[in-house]
Order: sequence, then C-alpha cells, then structure tokens
Amino acid sequence: MPQFSDDIFLGGAYLPGTDTANPSPMNTGVGPLGRVYVWDVVPLTLQVAGLAASANPGSGASFTLAAGTGVTARTRSDGTTIEYVLDCPRCVTVKATGANTATYTISGYDLYGQAMSETIAAPSTSTVATTKAFKTVVSVTNANATAGTNGLEVGFNDKLGIPLRVTDAVYLASVKWDATLADDAGTFVAADTTSPATTTTDDVRGCFTPSSAANGTKRLVALIALPALAVGPSATRIGAAGVTQA
Repeated sequence: MPQFSDDIFLGGAYLPGTDTANPSPMNTGVGPLGRVYVWDVVPLTLQVAGLAASANPGSGASFTLAAGTGVTARTRSDGTTIEYVLDCPRCVTVKATGANTATYTISGYDLYGQAMSETIAAPSTSTVATTKAFKTVVSVTNANATAGTNGLEVGFNDKLGIPLRVTDAVYLASVKWDATLADDAGTFVAADTTSPATTTTDDVRGCFTPSSAANGTKRLVALIALPALAVGPSATRIGAAGVTQA
C-alpha cells in the first residue's frame, strides 16, 4: 500500500468556490492541496473612480455605483441586489477633492462570497482606503450625520487581498512581480486574527501591495507556505480562510 505524507491532504475539507453570486458554505479547511499554494494574478490598473463618479451623498445615503474600467455589474443570486465585481480582491478607496467630514461604510462580499463591510475615516482633500480587500461591492454609504462635500469618488487601489490566511511574512515563500527574478519588495499586511471581526478590523487573510503600480500586464506570482492549521488532518476553516467576516 502506498504511503502518503501529511504534505498532501486528501480529506474532505474545502473552501467554497470563487463564484460570489452563489457561495458555498465554508467547512473545515482547504484541500485536497499540497503545503504550497500558488497565488497567480494580473491586476488591472487602479481606478480612482472605478465604482462611482464625483458625488456628495447625504447622511445615510449611498453613492450611485457604476461599472467602470475593470468592474463588472451583475445581479446576485437573490435576484434583487446588484453587485460590482472587481478583477481581483482589492481595497476600495474614497477620494475627496476638498474638505470633507463624512465617513463611509463599504459593503460587499469577499472572494468566497462571504458578506463583509468596513467603515473608513473621512477623506478630506485626500484618499482613504479600506484595509479589507473586497471582491464585490454592493454599496458605499455615508455613515455620518452630515452630507459629503467637495466631490467624492469611489474606486480601488493596488492593495490586493491574499486568497488564504497569511499570519506572518515568512509564510510568503516567494513573491515575484513584473517578470523579475528577485523577490518583490512590496508591502505585506498580515491577516487580522481579531475574533469576532468588526467593521474596523483589517483583512482576515492579509494583503499585499506590489512595489510598482499594476497595469493589467504585470503578473504577481507568490508561493504561500501553508501551515497544518490550513491544510492537513487538523486543518480548520479559520486556519485556511481566516475568521468569519464582519
């Protein structure tokens, strides 16, 4: 009888598919899979107004979202909600061209179709970004008692959501970017393990920002070393995909 090492998990643990319109339930871990996951993505150029053009929503009001460059609009499986699908999980931005005191709550879904939201600080003659990576966006709502001012735009930046939980940079065994052999000196943010997650905690799986701007042709290939908590006989769903989204 052949012997299989623990480096290949042939059990029934799994993550849901990446069709966020029809999410599968999350189970115990991820598999069948070896101990190394290849993250391969070619992100499009960031879009400052890729989700909403200049607007000033009032208290409790939402931006009118639209499918800009790199965004696709579709109806969710509930038949009532329109979601705006990004090319890959990315952090959402709100830019104010002038003074603004209103904060905003971004709501949508992650790569695995799990609902998530984040409230960001008020952008004022600046751009403020979520620390969570959204795969789809359903709404961006003014969370303050005052109206937004000075022309606000909603888009996304080059901070990319990692597909599996990475709690330490050492688990990124290799990170290659833009046809360069040397590892990329980008910016890594570890998975936020706060449980329960909230609308102000960071991404539950972690994020990576390449060292140069994405343009739709530069390829990111990262080898993620997976711990036993993510894949193997003792794997858990949290170990693989992070704590439940908020």
